[in-house]
Amino acid sequence: MALPAIVVDARQRAEAAGFTLSSKPEVGALLSCLAATVPAEGRILELGTGVGSGLSWLVHGLGARTDVEIVTVEIDDALQTHTRSAPWPPYVRFELGDEATLIPALGAFDLIFADAPGGKTVGLESTIAALRAGGTLIVDDMDVTRHEDPELQQGLTRVRQELITDERLVCSVLAFSSGVIVAVRRW
Repeated sequence: MALPAIVVDARQRAEAAGFTLSSKPEVGALLSCLAATVPAEGRILELGTGVGSGLSWLVHGLGARTDVEIVTVEIDDALQTHTRSAPWPPYVRFELGDEATLIPALGAFDLIFADAPGGKTVGLESTIAALRAGGTLIVDDMDVTRHEDPELQQGLTRVRQELITDERLVCSVLAFSSGVIVAVRRW
């Protein structure tokens, strides 16, 4: 798959920073597709900006649209400063802080990409509560066999169970890439 230029730039930032936690291209392509479905005047939330890999896929999916706001949250100040130095569209808003703590103050979203512990293994309920009816939640890195830390395995297993048993959500567990759960909030 040929990568969009904005994604190539993010990969180069990752390499320069020694950042190894970027989203895989398969997950990025899924994010792009889902970003394209966000309704007019919609909102997207990314939990865990990193070097902007996931963010670049979201921006790519929006194409020429400027009516959607993307809020991206990162806990690491130095990493966010590095990522913010890239040329992002004006509809991208960076927030610095603990994702799980910030979510309740950020409002409601049509698409949420949970790619950090905050809002996933910590504060999952706040993430679900921030999802609008008909909105989509993407949770990355859910394949527990890819992780050696027993505590992380337990946390991811709990997250998976909470998502697939939550009556507000319709979920699909996708066994590709790093393991992805797609959850849509019922109307």
